[in-house]
Amino acid sequence: MNIALIAHDVKKEELVNLVIAYEKVFASHTLFATGTTGQKIAEEAKLPVVRLKSGPLGGDQQIGALVAQNEMDAVIFLRDPLVALAHEPDVTALLRLCDVQCIPVATNIASAELLVKALERHDLAWRNVVHRYRYERRSGTEG
Repeated sequence: MNIALIAHDVKKEELVNLVIAYEKVFASHTLFATGTTGQKIAEEAKLPVVRLKSGPLGGDQQIGALVAQNEMDAVIFLRDPLVALAHEPDVTALLRLCDVQCIPVATNIASAELLVKALERHDLAWRNVVHRYRYERRSGTEG
């Protein structure tokens, strides 16, 4: 599965610690991350990461493009809810795309750990449910 990892500055260490704690889970998936977050994960967790641009420089939009193309299976985006950011429209667009494409997105450490626990159990049925629903809608076979 393709998993996007994004964290605002005050949340980067928290995300790195999550990845280190669940290294075996993350090691069996393809990881994508924005700028500095990807660098920190690669250096500290010693896992390969497809690094994209920094969030404010278009990295959030790059992740969004992968979501829109149905090439991302989950997004962990640890946000700082107390700080207004210049690129907030990009963040909002990314979260909207996750909703449109039915991609699970965790925005805090609690929901991130729940998502990782599902990955750990190989409980990945959400992708099958989404694909079946979309197929039924296209083919007109909805129940």
